[in-house]
Amino acid sequence: MTTSVFLVRHCEPNYDNHDDFSRELSKKGLQDRQFILDFFNGKIIDGIYSSPYKRSFDTVLPLAQKLTLDIMTIDDFKERKIDNVWIEDFDTFAQNQWSDFTYKLSDGESLQEVQDRNITALKSILEDSQEKSIVIGSHGTAISTIVNYFNPSFGYEEFNHIKSLMPFVIELQFERLKCLSISLYNIFTGESYEIYSL
Repeated sequence: MTTSVFLVRHCEPNYDNHDDFSRELSKKGLQDRQFILDFFNGKIIDGIYSSPYKRSFDTVLPLAQKLTLDIMTIDDFKERKIDNVWIEDFDTFAQNQWSDFTYKLSDGESLQEVQDRNITALKSILEDSQEKSIVIGSHGTAISTIVNYFNPSFGYEEFNHIKSLMPFVIELQFERLKCLSISLYNIFTGESYEIYSL
């Protein structure tokens, strides 16, 4: 028996709110949560976790309500901290980070730091959730560092391909702590892509 982990990237946020913690979903983002409900319809889910950031929590909230499950927030699943100020040229910053996992701004995090804390949190959940199906509400960069950990060929080009897709779902299949496969689901089109397989 395997453990299934579904990483759910948040729906479209309100970019006018520059506060990472409290940034809420846009009107479209709130509506797009229906796609998540449709995707998980009929699937057995045993637990739901989330980043503490509002946009991620609110993305998986309707699913939790439908399944009458509590959402357990885990700080280590929060998004990468870029800096204490809003940056305009995100693309150049992202390229720098993906080309050097230790690159960061003075008050920000490197991708290595983001990956380390996300993988630590994920492994802790896996230890407690053998042969179960788990949903984790998360963020584009945080999810991408998890995928990169198990499949190092996933880099900037792959991240750039999905950075504007909100929400999306990535499913990881595990045998204990060993990742067996990773699949990306575009829940708008119904398409799925295998990113990694043993």
